[in-house]
Amino acid sequence: MTISNPYSSAVFAALLSLFLFFSACSSNQNTDDLDQIDLPVDSLYNKALDSVYNGNPKEAASLFEEVERQHPYSSWAVKSQIMAAWAYYEANDYPRALSTLERFIELYPAHEDTEYAYYLRALCYYEQIVDVERDAAMTKRSMDAFSELLRRFPDGVYAQDGQLKRDLASSNLAGKEMAVGRFYLKQGYISAAINRFQTVTDKYQTSNQVPEALYRLTVAYNMMNLDDEAERALKVVQYNFPNSPWTEKAEALMGVVGSSDETDQKGVVGSIISRINIFK
Repeated sequence: MTISNPYSSAVFAALLSLFLFFSACSSNQNTDDLDQIDLPVDSLYNKALDSVYNGNPKEAASLFEEVERQHPYSSWAVKSQIMAAWAYYEANDYPRALSTLERFIELYPAHEDTEYAYYLRALCYYEQIVDVERDAAMTKRSMDAFSELLRRFPDGVYAQDGQLKRDLASSNLAGKEMAVGRFYLKQGYISAAINRFQTVTDKYQTSNQVPEALYRLTVAYNMMNLDDEAERALKVVQYNFPNSPWTEKAEALMGVVGSSDETDQKGVVGSIISRINIFK
């Protein structure tokens, strides 16, 4: 007959618990190790592309970043960075897209994809424009980013679209200035209105708001009995925008028609560049 030993049973139970605990840890460790196994670079990159095609850009961005982490010296690593930025952009995660793009531009200023990085950075700002009347900061950043793209790559692949979007952003900012200027003019704050209209002609010369700004300057100077200033504003709008309805309104206001002497107009325009800076 075997006599049970309570002390031995307790030791055995303790040892069994420790064995099971370490076995579980070992099992988890093995599983984690399997998760951390580096995949071949082409397999990982294609897996990221699959996520893009499946409509999951957020997951794709993480996988593209994993390509760089696992294979930092491969030819795929650099391409994966720009693809990660694009994937974040597609997922509307603009802050992470911008940080990735800034890093790419800093590290690879002469890379073949750097032009696209500048373009995508500008798009990230451009697509965050919600209401320029309430917040013009994002519009300004967008315009500055497109200007930087055009400065660095004036004949690049994205120059035409960049020019278009920069002009649209510029027109949005100019439109805000015009709205404030029209309000001031209506309220009788003529000097304040003139400052706003001149801001448009000085800073947003490629915008579609310039003809109206020149017309409003003609009106404002006329209201202040500054005949010479009104005449100069009229000459500028006649020379630069001869077919604009705002030119017709300015001419009607001043009771004149456009001069047919182009040489005379050029002379007048040249004399007032410092006053209405339209030819920067």
